[in-house]
Amino acid sequence: MKKSKTRSHAFVPWITTLALLVVWQIVAMALGSASLMLPPPTAIAHSITEHYDVIWPNALQTLYTTGVGFAFAVVMGMLFGLAIGASPLIYRGIYPLLIAFNAVPKVALVPIFVLWFGIGTVPAVVTAFSLAVFPIIVNVATGLSTIDAEMEDVMRSLGANRWDILTKVGIPRMTPYLFASLKIAITLAFVGSVLSETIASNEGIGFLMQAASSRFDVPLVFAGVIVIAAMAVIAYQLCELIERRFTHWAKRGK
Repeated sequence: MKKSKTRSHAFVPWITTLALLVVWQIVAMALGSASLMLPPPTAIAHSITEHYDVIWPNALQTLYTTGVGFAFAVVMGMLFGLAIGASPLIYRGIYPLLIAFNAVPKVALVPIFVLWFGIGTVPAVVTAFSLAVFPIIVNVATGLSTIDAEMEDVMRSLGANRWDILTKVGIPRMTPYLFASLKIAITLAFVGSVLSETIASNEGIGFLMQAASSRFDVPLVFAGVIVIAAMAVIAYQLCELIERRFTHWAKRGK
């Protein structure tokens, strides 16, 4: 019974997506010539197949910059999160600066990154990193800072020092928080890469969409959106699979 229920739930996103596409197609057909601003899914699919040789290398470029930026965000996010969560002094000194940095619109930082690193891959990587790192830091620090006081007292009564509490209680406790943040961070990393590619790059899906927009090739613009959305969903699902593998003990069975 449980397996059949799980399988039926797996079809729900596909059914919802198919229904959305059908409604989209009907609306676009009803608009007629006005659908040039909202091309039907069939036109977008045709654009993807027609421009596959252009979309594919640009999609790989975006995937590369997103992956590198996300990897750096995971490493730095864990380091800063552990430091902030474990030390009240570091929390008071660094956390306000991180909040201020996160509040700055990243579109305003891309020109600065371009001045520092030039046009191309590096600004996209840095932008992806800057968007993805904050949720990781916050969640890791939150997981460490919410250790039960009773648990700490028990550990100290057993002779544990601060390092023992951090490694044997704090880090396992923050693991679900970490993987929850990774699912958010990977999608934000895609946003950062595409944003930078749109402004200051000569390759990537963002650059492709900008070039298509300048030619009023609306189906190709939407094709870029679909490709980015598909890659983000796949990356999100991979993070979710890893989360289930390493944090199944923290989830209540359904």
